[in-house]
Amino acid sequence: MTRSSASMREPTYFILAALQDEPLHGYAIVKRAQELSDGRVRLTTGTLYAALDRLTGEEMVRVAEEAVVNGRARRTYELTQRGLSALAAEAERMAAAASVVRNRSVRPMAAGRVVPA
Repeated sequence: MTRSSASMREPTYFILAALQDEPLHGYAIVKRAQELSDGRVRLTTGTLYAALDRLTGEEMVRVAEEAVVNGRARRTYELTQRGLSALAAEAERMAAAASVVRNRSVRPMAAGRVVPA
């Protein structure tokens, strides 16, 4: 399976989705991903920064700004065009997969089993 046809892991999807509207720093990405996923995605610091390093290497995300805040370095990340395209492709892949189920009628059958109508 090629990278372009492989499904994206849920944390990666929500990291990219968090950056869709505006550049964010790490903590804001964690909070936004959790919000967008209705609490399903809870990123740890290690997971987030490993993913951001990988996504930066894949040119899906880039550092938009580096600043020192309260004596600590803070990086703000933004989505690249490649990242936006990958996010849109994954959303389309998931929508197509969901339509397989949503577009079929089902009817209840004896003994609690469900079969296509």
